[in-house]
Amino acid sequence: MDEIDRKILACLQEDATMSVTQLAEAVGLSASPCWRRVRNLEISGVIERRVTLLNPRALGLGVTVFVSIRTAHHNPKWAEAFCHGIAKIPEVVEFYRMSGPIDYLLRIVVPDVDGYDLVYKKIINVAELHDVSSSFAIEQIKYTTALPLNRIRLSKDTLDED
Repeated sequence: MDEIDRKILACLQEDATMSVTQLAEAVGLSASPCWRRVRNLEISGVIERRVTLLNPRALGLGVTVFVSIRTAHHNPKWAEAFCHGIAKIPEVVEFYRMSGPIDYLLRIVVPDVDGYDLVYKKIINVAELHDVSSSFAIEQIKYTTALPLNRIRLSKDTLDED
């Protein structure tokens, strides 16, 4: 990973629809070497996939709910069944196993409170839970899918060449 790779990633995080020619121009390469770098970033797993981001409000999905879950069960069989069941609920757009007093944290996107109630009923039917606590987001202040590329380590070999 070098500075050019970081520039490529920054451009693609901003607009994954850029042509190779546009991308190459933006990072100061010709098209073929740029394409090879992008391909290597894909093969190495740095670029997982390219997606289109949708506006939830424009689709009538303007309610975001954060759900904290605590469980009394901490065994592999329970966890596997729980994780599999929650992952199948389409309204759950993020799902984390946590440290601290909360065992799992979910981010759910729904049209309204009634929509959340339907999801809640699905959640509590997946597995036995100790506590489910829901918090509704009032205002989205920052949202990005872009990772902070200024924090990644560049290859020492590349830095020595400069």
